[in-house]
Amino acid sequence: MKKIIFFFGLLVLFSSCNKDLVEKPNNLIDKGTMIDIMYDMSLLNALKYQNSNTLYSNNINPKTYVYKKYKIDSLQFVKSNAYYAADYGEYKKMFDALNDRLKKEKAKADSMIKKEQKKADALRKTKAKKTQDSIAKAKKEKELKAK
Repeated sequence: MKKIIFFFGLLVLFSSCNKDLVEKPNNLIDKGTMIDIMYDMSLLNALKYQNSNTLYSNNINPKTYVYKKYKIDSLQFVKSNAYYAADYGEYKKMFDALNDRLKKEKAKADSMIKKEQKKADALRKTKAKKTQDSIAKAKKEKELKAK
């Protein structure tokens, strides 16, 4: 009797594992677009906490902006997000792709900042040198006039 109950329990366990936890929504957002949406939301939310005046002065609500950009509504986003989140492995892959994208964009931005800083430093050095040269030239002219 114990063996029958054990096998029945295993059968129930295996049959329940195949079932999707969340039903696939009719208007499911595809994975690529979902990653793009999460990318935009993460950037806008970071901006919201770093420089909130920019968003408020332009009357931008990050979520509303993203929904309009991708022509979706909040319910469609929530259902799609819940569907993808039900499969932990795939959801983790989506976040890994998002994280990789953010790291690449950060590296690009950092390199652009370094280039701009180098240009600004070179310009400052050039201006400083010109100023020193003009001061030295003025001193020489003054000495020549004095003689």
